[in-house]
Amino acid sequence: MKYVIAVVLIAALTGCRNNTPSPPVAPANTPDTVPVFVIHDTHVTKHIELPAEMLPYEQAVLFARVQGYIKDMKADMGDKVRKGQTLAVIEAPELQTKYAEFQATLQAAKAKLMSSADVYQRLSKAAQAKTPGIVAAVDLERSRNQYLADSASYEASRQLARSYKEVAGYLVLTAPFDGVITARNADRGALVGNNQAILTIQRIDKLRIRVAVPELYVSSGAVSKTADFRVDAFPNKLFQATLTRKSESIDPQTRTEMWEFDYDNRKNELKAGSFAYLKLTLQRSGNSFILPPTAVATTQERKFLIKVKDGKATWVDVRQGMSTDKGVEVFGDLKNNDTIVIRATDERKPGTEAYWKLNKL
Repeated sequence: MKYVIAVVLIAALTGCRNNTPSPPVAPANTPDTVPVFVIHDTHVTKHIELPAEMLPYEQAVLFARVQGYIKDMKADMGDKVRKGQTLAVIEAPELQTKYAEFQATLQAAKAKLMSSADVYQRLSKAAQAKTPGIVAAVDLERSRNQYLADSASYEASRQLARSYKEVAGYLVLTAPFDGVITARNADRGALVGNNQAILTIQRIDKLRIRVAVPELYVSSGAVSKTADFRVDAFPNKLFQATLTRKSESIDPQTRTEMWEFDYDNRKNELKAGSFAYLKLTLQRSGNSFILPPTAVATTQERKFLIKVKDGKATWVDVRQGMSTDKGVEVFGDLKNNDTIVIRATDERKPGTEAYWKLNKL
């Protein structure tokens, strides 16, 4: 009896197991779902902030052109000066003595020239008289040659005296433009020589703001001729400068182009030599395609995205442009309404198929 019950229980349990539904099996070769989107070209705008340097609009370092002693200093560091104002006077006794000596030589040469010119003119007039033989031809020629020699000697003395007069003018240093003395390197009584800096003058009522723009952005035009910038001295204040000139060349070492802005500093708020942070808004001249960064795959050999063409994956080599808050600018064999895979990977080989699920970005 026990044996019969056991057989019945085993049969019942076996029947229960056979009635349990089996899990569904996915059919073979089912395509995976891949999100894609459709591209459209657009204007690309980029906002960047670059470090810049504020420089004086003009700067000159005044040197001693001759050796001598500083007789007088008429300007000091921080003084505002006007164009042509005397800043320093140098005393050079040897030079002044030489100048006086050449002035005397010039006067002697002038007197000798006037004498020989008078003799030549008298003989020339006598030779033109009707009385023959009154002046010998040899005497006339000799006086003429003496006159030419004295004339050349006088001209040489005049040029030499003039050159020393110009050198004597180096003894007075004057301001080449309106500005501020920013450095003083010598005092009264100091011996100064050739090519020794004495004063530095800067024009700071207008400042040059120079910024090195990376090569990637130089082909993009600035949206506005003006740009805002900030400085550490005024962290809560924005200033505005005007774009005035570009270097029109790429520095081979930094791969940048120098752009220069002008700032009106007549209120003397900012100081030359400070650093600034310039905000630029750049825009392409034509339209470009902006893609999410995930749509571009990078390997050791290439940079590409995956385009869906005729239902199959196709690799398209691209070049990357500017990065914006909306995505990455790309250039390649692309056109409007192309379908692009949102997440590109080199594991998805060209020619593969999938269920391309359209998404809106």
